[in-house]
Amino acid sequence: MSSHHSRRSPRSLRPLRSRRARAAVAATGLAAALVLAGCSATNPIQTQDQYDASDGVSVRLGDVRASNLMILSAAEGEEGVLLGALTNTGADGVTVTVTFGAPGEGGDAAPAADATTVDVPARGTVLLTGSLGSDEDDTKVDVRVSQTPAAPGGVALVGIDVDTAGSTAVQVPVLDGTLPDYATLLPTP
Repeated sequence: MSSHHSRRSPRSLRPLRSRRARAAVAATGLAAALVLAGCSATNPIQTQDQYDASDGVSVRLGDVRASNLMILSAAEGEEGVLLGALTNTGADGVTVTVTFGAPGEGGDAAPAADATTVDVPARGTVLLTGSLGSDEDDTKVDVRVSQTPAAPGGVALVGIDVDTAGSTAVQVPVLDGTLPDYATLLPTP
């Protein structure tokens, strides 16, 4: 036989080349996917992290999380309103008492001024909405302080007491109506 017949013709090599090319492209794509997926394996997904989305601060007591707490007031000594949210992840409803005051022994809020109690349902959230609250809507509550204990730009101590988990005091920022988003939420005399 002649060597001419044992060689493959260029036409018969085309399917072999295209199979190799497809395999190479697939392998490259798989390698790229693994490399790119590796980035998310070592970095936490930000939407799974809880954080204060605004100017307030948060604290957790047992099953209750007080989120994004801030006081809005025109000036120190003037009436103010506490904004934020109380979320209960527990299976039973809880009562949360909010007080305003100066630091006392052991970091407790003392004296307890303007105490407000808020019932937070099981697996529910109550918004501390200031003037946006409604007496007919149990998911919104107006929490007022008769005399804001610090000037806007400072911090004031707020006591949070959960009937099933104890109490703590947290330093909460005091803001005024300088920012347009807060101007309409300031208490009016």
